[in-house]
Amino acid sequence: MGKGKLAKFADMETYRNVFQYPYSVVSDVPFPMRGRWREEFFGNQNPIVVELGCGKGEYAVELAKAHPDRNYIGVDIKGARMWTGATRALQEDIENVAFLRTNIEIIDRFFAPDEVQQIWLTFSDPQMKNPRKRLSSTYFLERYRRFLDDGGTIHLKTDSNFLFTYTDALIARNHLPLKVRTQDLYGEQAEAEQTTAGLLKEAAAIQTYYEQMWLQRGLSIKYLQFLLPHDGTLQEPDIEIELDDYRSYHRSKRSSLTTSK
Repeated sequence: MGKGKLAKFADMETYRNVFQYPYSVVSDVPFPMRGRWREEFFGNQNPIVVELGCGKGEYAVELAKAHPDRNYIGVDIKGARMWTGATRALQEDIENVAFLRTNIEIIDRFFAPDEVQQIWLTFSDPQMKNPRKRLSSTYFLERYRRFLDDGGTIHLKTDSNFLFTYTDALIARNHLPLKVRTQDLYGEQAEAEQTTAGLLKEAAAIQTYYEQMWLQRGLSIKYLQFLLPHDGTLQEPDIEIELDDYRSYHRSKRSSLTTSK
């Protein structure tokens, strides 16, 4: 029988690779490792890559295994899910990955300016009703600017046509440098030009549990890689986008609307 939530939370209180700072804690206690992740946890000067909404942490763990010359931090508020990746990392002695349990709305409190080089958004909730909550919105991009390198990289990997279309339009509206764009990551990978083939290969190299189910269901996986300069005022795209006909695997959408901004 698997462990219950309380047992998992108790485990994570003892895990050296887990840092727990939800709203209730961070408002009263400053994060002491802000600006010192490399020195105090990783013990190296390698680039830092943050995965926002890491779920069970499987993607962050696999990235860390594939790229030992980078440091990875998986971020999510769901501690019972995060326990899976954190436990595996300890069991397999994967030293270049850590986990931060917190609300992504306050993510900029945990990293100093220019401390992070890349951000992964893997299968984020498209938040079709509320643009402000989308992890690729201007609201969040402005927060990422506070700790991401000037011109740092953002990866978006999603099954959601809505989130892909929205983010693609936001990139175009703000003239952000676009490195890779595909609406069918696995279908187009073999046909990609040489200049993007390596970038697509990295994005396609790891599949999460739910990603595999979506692929089996016949959904295509979309991928965007773009850069985020610090200069300029970001603006939201002003377009109507057709809503996805589902929210997540085996779940129908709640709204009767057909489009949204």
